[in-house]
Amino acid sequence: MCGRPLGHRVEQHHPVPKSQGGRDTVGVHPICHRAIHAQFTNAELARIDGIAALRSHPRLAAFLKWIANKPPDFHAPTRTRQ
Repeated sequence: MCGRPLGHRVEQHHPVPKSQGGRDTVGVHPICHRAIHAQFTNAELARIDGIAALRSHPRLAAFLKWIANKPPDFHAPTRTRQ
């Protein structure tokens, strides 16, 4: 999602939430996975059409800019939506 190479820890994200019938997963960094779920409800994620649309969403823009140059296994506390 963030464009960085994956590190040692990889989590599986359902672009379409399991609660909405999603089965496919994509590998993401744990910090990116937490950022996604901190910013969006499952209902909102179900309405977003794919990872490209999620990447371009304004709620994630600042996070993606901030995380871009961090190492693959970087971790920090995740802020929730204000």
